[in-house]
Amino acid sequence: MSSFRMRRVSELVKQEISEIIRRDVATGDVGLITVTGCEVASDLKTARVYVSVLGGKEKQAAAMALLERQHGHIQHALGRAVVLKYTPQLHFHMDDSLERGDRVLRILDEIERDNHPDEP
Repeated sequence: MSSFRMRRVSELVKQEISEIIRRDVATGDVGLITVTGCEVASDLKTARVYVSVLGGKEKQAAAMALLERQHGHIQHALGRAVVLKYTPQLHFHMDDSLERGDRVLRILDEIERDNHPDEP
């Protein structure tokens, strides 16, 4: 399948999963769960779904546990909402790109301060 089509399928799956979580999953005390990305395999049999959760490690762990408990429901709802040859088997992963980006910015700030120690 062309990479353009795979990007479109991945984006469609991402949007549908996001809507299913918003509509059907009671997130309650785990906070806001945001689907940040999705990578559907070229054979359409698996998908890596990246999520972000506002809060500390405890909330992130609780959100991942909630998603694993609701996995069957999300999978079934996705199969009804998106018509593909196969409904991809979903694998949820915590998206740590914001933390990595923040770390890179802190390192760059530290380098800048080291190069210009006379500035505040």
